Amino acid sequence: MTHPAETRGPALVTLGEAMAVAAATGPGPFANGAPLRLGWAGAEATVAVGVSRLGHTAAWTGRVGDDPAGAMILAGLRAEGVDVSGARTDPGAPTGLMLRERRTADRLRVSYYRAGLAGSRLAPGDLDEARITGARILHVTGITPALGATARAAVEHAVALARAAGVTVSLDVNHRERLWSRAEAAETLGRLLPHTDLVFAGPEEATLFVPDGAPEETARALTRLGPAEAVLKLGADGALAATADGTHRQAAVPVTAVDPVGAGDAFVSGYLAALLDGSPVPERLRLAALCGAFAVSVPGDWEGIPHRAELGLLAAQDITR
Repeated sequence: MTHPAETRGPALVTLGEAMAVAAATGPGPFANGAPLRLGWAGAEATVAVGVSRLGHTAAWTGRVGDDPAGAMILAGLRAEGVDVSGARTDPGAPTGLMLRERRTADRLRVSYYRAGLAGSRLAPGDLDEARITGARILHVTGITPALGATARAAVEHAVALARAAGVTVSLDVNHRERLWSRAEAAETLGRLLPHTDLVFAGPEEATLFVPDGAPEETARALTRLGPAEAVLKLGADGALAATADGTHRQAAVPVTAVDPVGAGDAFVSGYLAALLDGSPVPERLRLAALCGAFAVSVPGDWEGIPHRAELGLLAAQDITR
């Protein structure tokens, strides 16, 4: 991987959708008067928060509505130290909404209201090209290009800019079946894959591009498609990374899981923060696993991501194999 000799802005730049979240605070169906917690979420925004909490500068670009939900999201990101000066307030569409119902004690049911709303209207003209070319890492996910033609064009333009400037390009496949089919995802993300340096995927997501197989072979197969590094998120089985130096494994950090939503993005934030630290692959995996463990042990998408000073709280339980 290469990066510009001089960083002229935030170390990590990302772009995507952020939504307001109304989440049930207890189990049971949604009903009149049910208690809810108001918040916000977004895969790329969560990564930016995690990288910021771990001591690096991060910027997020996206569109929110000219409404209280949009103002809440931008204020929340600013409070986490994320640069949102490139974000747009869209007067023509409201901010998207996610409803999270804890239907039973251990089963979540999520509903999205996003089609045609502000986040999906992200466009290439919204991008600060100098900020992208001056970053050390551009991080994108498979969610944003699934939102619509202009959002897809924005991601493709950002990747082309970063690639031409020697900026490390990170892609989290993050396939969402509600947004597009496997065939559509494979075609669009398959075009991006050769232009990325680092790809994250779950085992099933990886089969969009390579045949199903043992995790080690799957990760190695992904690297043959272009990325120098392929990281498989294996949930309770930990994670592994394939690079030119070989395959590296990391066990999951044992914690009591409270909320799995956002854990994958927290994992990515830890890996990218360690990459920015200059750490070797095993240390990147270790920090990623710690961040994922913190995230699942706290309700919410990004709220549980640790600050660097907190890492020791779980480090004693960290097991590498």
